[in-house]
Amino acid sequence: MRGTDHGTILGLYRSDHRRQVLEHALAVGIRSLDTSYKYQGFNSHRIPSSTAGDLLPMFSVSTKVGFFREPGRVAHSLAPGRLRRAVEESALDLGRTPDVVFLHNPEKSLVGVSPTHARDRLEAACTVLNEAVAAGLCASWGISSWDTRPVIQALDDGALAKAPPPDILMVRAGLTVPSDQLDASERTAENLGAPPDRLWGMSPFGGDAARDVWKRFKAAAFLCPDEKGSNVQAVFRASYELPRVARIAVSSSNVDHMRELASAEVLKVDLDQIARYRQLLRERRPHS
Repeated sequence: MRGTDHGTILGLYRSDHRRQVLEHALAVGIRSLDTSYKYQGFNSHRIPSSTAGDLLPMFSVSTKVGFFREPGRVAHSLAPGRLRRAVEESALDLGRTPDVVFLHNPEKSLVGVSPTHARDRLEAACTVLNEAVAAGLCASWGISSWDTRPVIQALDDGALAKAPPPDILMVRAGLTVPSDQLDASERTAENLGAPPDRLWGMSPFGGDAARDVWKRFKAAAFLCPDEKGSNVQAVFRASYELPRVARIAVSSSNVDHMRELASAEVLKVDLDQIARYRQLLRERRPHS
């Protein structure tokens, strides 16, 4: 999987891990799962493997490494040895080779250190995942970042000068993303040579599609005049343009909600309205 297929990804961060949820996803046409070594108390690979192992081959599966269990806490690390072991454990616990393994929020280990250390840490971590692909531990690799600003800084300082660039970049997407982060994500993708078909989004509702803001916000303005969709569908479809991504990971355990989101993919967006929205965001950005 190289990010060329468009569509909804069922994110397992807030989704129930029961077999029925995976069956719901398949029923509405969702064929991709996204999880992490960290999710569900570091059990997000074992649970679906043990309860729905026969269903997993029907999905493309992406996961993430970068957070680790330590005494009394969860810590972030880009240490090559820890990342390599996590990739190995992920494949073992899933019972299959992941289609994508992402560096999980690498920015956590890039802030508060010198530019040289940030660059070296990122390059070493990317090298490990690239080697994992070569070793057959995953089919491809990527970077999943909640805030790409530290990542782009490390890239500007020369990170990945030696290591190959990632196959896929996953970033925050949607109407809750601040203007500077949207710009940073687009710049990161450009720096990495990642076109829109290799750029994925996540958290289109800012963590909760049931928030009151999504009832008050008239997202239909982002759809072409002849398009009909619910407000939730309009928010979700607009998220594919903020920034422009090919796929979006979203959590859900409700089959009706999954169906509503999956059917929103075909709605046509008014790109002029998206451009006006981006301009308004930039004009309201605080100036230092």
